[in-house]
Amino acid sequence: MFAYTLRRLLGAIPTILLLITAAFFLMHAAPGGPFTSERKLPPEVLANIQARYGLDQPLWKQLWDYLTNIVLHFDFGPSFKFKDRDVNDIIAQGFPISLTYGTLAFLAASIVGIALGVTAAIRHNSWVDYTAVSLGIAAQALPNFIMGPILILTFTLWLGVLPGGGWNGGQWQYLIMPVIALSTSYMGSIARITRSSMLEVLNSNFIRTARAKGLPVRAVIWRHALKPTMLPVISYLGPVFVYVLTGSVFVDLYFSTGGLGQAYVGSALSRDYAVLLGVTILYGVLTVFVNLITDLAYAWFDPKIRY
Repeated sequence: MFAYTLRRLLGAIPTILLLITAAFFLMHAAPGGPFTSERKLPPEVLANIQARYGLDQPLWKQLWDYLTNIVLHFDFGPSFKFKDRDVNDIIAQGFPISLTYGTLAFLAASIVGIALGVTAAIRHNSWVDYTAVSLGIAAQALPNFIMGPILILTFTLWLGVLPGGGWNGGQWQYLIMPVIALSTSYMGSIARITRSSMLEVLNSNFIRTARAKGLPVRAVIWRHALKPTMLPVISYLGPVFVYVLTGSVFVDLYFSTGGLGQAYVGSALSRDYAVLLGVTILYGVLTVFVNLITDLAYAWFDPKIRY
């Protein structure tokens, strides 16, 4: 397992370098730039600004300097749009917010989704099963960019029980709606996968043997059925955690949480290459790391796997 983990970590290096290179050239290939606007700057002023940020250099030189600063100093450079702020400060301010409610949304989607799926499989073809399946389908049909406005209309404008936006230090009143908006669609997918996997396991021969020995239903579920049921669920949970963080873009915009998604969208619209690249690299590294954790957890749940 150690050798496999080491190989995956070493393989992540060229993957991240390829991601940085592709994102760098794609952003520079897009029309416009960070200092272009409806009111054109004088050529002398524009040349001085580009020289200040190194944009007058050839693209290969800009990419080399950027990679060097990241590797040697872990410095993503200054922002082109936010005066006197660098990318490290923007990430340090916004990422903890996105990580906080993203992690809570992931936990809520996982716990509720797995519970719904297991309950539906145990009570197969009963009203409990039909109710759980209906809730899962309804949750999948409402992505976060639709659920967000619905929650604001219901709990803020109509009922007036929850604030419609802001962060305020992460108080629970400001966390409820972002977590619900971000977790519902993934909760439905997790419930569906858990239900189908549990039904397949419950029809296996070793489950029939456990029941024939007279084991209680609870022991059959918890000791024998739940662990193999979790294998396809774990494969889905890894990408879900990354999707929750990247999907926080809409939540940041609707609820004005001040998370990283707001800066990500703003940097894309204003061609702030430094911020856009920094957040892209962060999401890329997070994706590689979470996929590694998912593979290790999968191997732990299924001892038959040997890398």
